[in-house]
Amino acid sequence: MISSQAVHSFHIPVMGLAYTIDSPIRVAHYGISSVISIIDDELMEKMNALYAKKFNLPYQKVSIKEHDYRAKRITSYLNLVASIVKHKFSAFKKELIHSTKALEGFVAMLPNNSTIKARFSTFLKQGNVPKATVEAYLEKYLVPGAIDVNIMTKVDKDNFSKGKQLPVEFNDAHASLRGFAKSNLSSSVVLSAGMNPRLYSYFENFNDFFPDRNGRLKKKITLKVSDYRSAIIQGKFFAKKGLWVSEYRIESGLNCGGHAFATEGFLLGLILEEFKTKKEALLEETHEILVKALHQKGLPVPNKVLALKISVQGGVGTASEHAFLQEHYRVDSVGWGSPFLLVPEATSVDKETRALLVKAKEKDLYLSGISPLGVPFNTLTGTTNEYYKQKRIAAHKAGSSCPKKYLALSKEFGPEGVCTASKKYQTAKLQALAEKKEQVSAAQYKKEQTKINEKACLCVGLANASYMEHDLPIKGQAQGVVICPGPNMAYFDKEVSLVKMIQHIYGNASVLSPTARSHMFISELKMYVNYLRTEIETTSEEISAQQLKKWERFKANLMDGIAYYQQLFQPAQSSAYKQIQKELLEYKEELMSIAIPVLR
Repeated sequence: MISSQAVHSFHIPVMGLAYTIDSPIRVAHYGISSVISIIDDELMEKMNALYAKKFNLPYQKVSIKEHDYRAKRITSYLNLVASIVKHKFSAFKKELIHSTKALEGFVAMLPNNSTIKARFSTFLKQGNVPKATVEAYLEKYLVPGAIDVNIMTKVDKDNFSKGKQLPVEFNDAHASLRGFAKSNLSSSVVLSAGMNPRLYSYFENFNDFFPDRNGRLKKKITLKVSDYRSAIIQGKFFAKKGLWVSEYRIESGLNCGGHAFATEGFLLGLILEEFKTKKEALLEETHEILVKALHQKGLPVPNKVLALKISVQGGVGTASEHAFLQEHYRVDSVGWGSPFLLVPEATSVDKETRALLVKAKEKDLYLSGISPLGVPFNTLTGTTNEYYKQKRIAAHKAGSSCPKKYLALSKEFGPEGVCTASKKYQTAKLQALAEKKEQVSAAQYKKEQTKINEKACLCVGLANASYMEHDLPIKGQAQGVVICPGPNMAYFDKEVSLVKMIQHIYGNASVLSPTARSHMFISELKMYVNYLRTEIETTSEEISAQQLKKWERFKANLMDGIAYYQQLFQPAQSSAYKQIQKELLEYKEELMSIAIPVLR
């Protein structure tokens, strides 16, 4: 049974820069939590003006000429979102009190095991329940969804003014954090893309992240992690500073949208099992360190152990998978990302890109090398961004004009940094490659050329969909749209309403395409087997002993994961498990056939 305070047992994770930029405005009043990316201050400034006008709220433009404009823009937009959500939530509660039809519609959206649904259903069956009774219950138990924010820790570019480097607090991620910290929100910042000690230390500058004596936190820290070891290292790092990680959000290494941070062959089920068995140890170890740090700082020490949540996301697609994750691994929330790209009421996607998503099949969704971060990136064939990129390459004008520079992180050509998707970078690299053309084979030359040209402008491409959906002007070089769904997108083939998608999550309807779909754990296993084979086959450099050990360890970890799943999914428990066992055996045999090279 989910908590009476948790309206829903799922959340909508951050997607791109724009796809969830206004999701809280769209869905928070229904009790649905979602995550806004706070990388693109320019996009947030545009959304601020748009929604201020739409809801007749005051708007004060923040110019790039203002001191600390990036943080100020983020604070202003988040405050606006909070104000709109508060207004919509209040109006929604009034509607539920006065309209039986509205209450029936809301009940249809709630999880079947929800105490709120049970009480509302009772009200509806009884009929003529005093409005004051309904109102009192709503005030006590109904809460809006969280307005959480996301910061990619790697997107922390140094910034300069008149050729002089600015202090570290004006780095991109630092300014994003400051923008959230100074906002009116009482929610979480979700940190993704790995550990950034300098950024983590910056949290100490903001009182809202420290607990009071009652264990209350105005602002919370959520870590997106791919394994337990990473979680405990980062959790202890924060605890030593008197800061508490309130939630560990476990994401599949490969079966996810956007950037894919592959583990060393650790599969999601085994990772979740470790978190389940070690949660209390994680809680106790980090809390002990926290208390000691707070004492040393002379700050209030909570009179009880702080709450700790475990959530999971990446590849979930059916109600049975959702329920299994909750019941077997006791997770507090399950993230549903890519399917919501087909829900216009929940996410910001232009019509052309949404139509492309509807048509997407397994072969169209792939792990690419287009990200300037140098991290594998899940994307889709046929995007307008790919069209414009290839058009420039054909015209011998490869590379982006790079107007936003959020990913200008390469220091290869100077301290101010350059993006590997930029025209400046690609022109220099292509020229250097041309100079050694006679020294390499034609195949090798083509391979290196393709690798340079592959990088795409994510800063613009991941934001354009929102501009297009809201009919906002797009200035500068045409970049089109980059979309970043996970492989799971192949099994959803139509636009659906918010109600229908939620009913699908809770098993009261189905929006899946008729395409045969493996269990989410099997899909991830398939990706990891393919990932290992591809890495071995495409490695052209001289292989070191260290690399060989890495592959051997990777393969062994996959074998351990398969053995775990073979024990977990006993055929006697479910007829569906027979198919899972069959696929496990197939991938085990395939994995065994992958030969690790021998060091010569």
